Amino acid sequence: MPEYAKFTEDMIKTHTILVPDMLPVHFKLFISIFGAAGYKMELLRNDSRSVVDEGLKNVHNDACYPALLVIGQFMDALASGKYDPDKTALLITQTGGGCRASNYIHLLRKAVVRNYPQIPVVSLNFSGLEKDSAFRVTPAMFLKLLYAVLYGDLLMTCYNHCRAYEVNKGDSEGVLDKWQKVLGDIFRTGSNDYLKTKKNYRAILDDFAAVKLSGEKKIRVGIVGEIYVKYSPLANNHLEDFLISEGCEPVVPSLLEFVMYCAAGTFNDAKIYDHVTKSSIFNKIGYDLIYSKQKELIKVMKEQGSFEPLHDFEHLRSLADKYISQGVVMGEGWLIPAEMAALAKSGVKNIICTQPFGCLPNHIVAKGMSRAIKQDNPDANIVAIDYDPGATRVNQENRIKLMLANARM
Repeated sequence: MPEYAKFTEDMIKTHTILVPDMLPVHFKLFISIFGAAGYKMELLRNDSRSVVDEGLKNVHNDACYPALLVIGQFMDALASGKYDPDKTALLITQTGGGCRASNYIHLLRKAVVRNYPQIPVVSLNFSGLEKDSAFRVTPAMFLKLLYAVLYGDLLMTCYNHCRAYEVNKGDSEGVLDKWQKVLGDIFRTGSNDYLKTKKNYRAILDDFAAVKLSGEKKIRVGIVGEIYVKYSPLANNHLEDFLISEGCEPVVPSLLEFVMYCAAGTFNDAKIYDHVTKSSIFNKIGYDLIYSKQKELIKVMKEQGSFEPLHDFEHLRSLADKYISQGVVMGEGWLIPAEMAALAKSGVKNIICTQPFGCLPNHIVAKGMSRAIKQDNPDANIVAIDYDPGATRVNQENRIKLMLANARM
């Protein structure tokens, strides 16, 4: 077995940690939080065809498409010569669940060690994996990350809505940039102003509400599916930009829903299998805390009144129970049909389910539940779009155009 480089305490001061581009809005806030703890991070934005080629070169072709892209983006960045291998580390998340995402780190290390044996791969996880690394997430940092998810969801939701209707192109991006900087500075300086959520939420909502919008009625298109392809512009070929160019409003479920789905999985299993553990008790406490924060954000959005509030997670769980057991937790499991049902019932009748190659649970659950959701919502227009190295962007966009043609009829 090859010897992999480990991330040590000394590297915190000397190394730049590269971060894959999954959630551009959220990850910029995350990087600010880690910056306050002394970590120097950089969000990768390379998204040319060479990323896919590097992934194909370094990952077995049976691996799922998200693994290929994440590893390909790292390897493409390292091959660019922009980064000093002796002062660079790579950060990757591990869910710890049944999804193969927990094994990406081993695939990445295998790819890195051949050409850059000195580069350590760092794991970001909350399930006790990779304990021997000097990379640590303290309870205080975890709390800040939770608030960053809330702020990121609000920014993403308001930005997507305003960008679809803005009269002056770029106004929405200006508000987004402003608040990413404001919140980033708060997290980076260690200020506790991030705790002033009601004040900050309302200020963000008011700023976006001030963007001049057209009164044009547009088709609203929900985006669900595997978490990486759902959010990453690299993975979904800039799907949100394409929908806006086609005169649509993209509606993307919040990241917090996936966080709560993961937290609920453990205590759901404890109930289903009648086996309560310390982990299930801890997850229930964490879930209750997160849910209270979500309700606070939803309340402020309702009071301000300019934007449609996020979906209440307990409402999502009740919708899921109509179609599928909450014991189905491989990959995105029951969350996908729950999000599709919630979108359809809230007026977002057109839904794209992003399905990457190799994500078997995603394909089975999403496609299997689509018919049941259509039976309950006859005017729902659901299309599954496959994303893989051989799928052309033109083919994907043509299938979406066909869906939109049906929607316009």
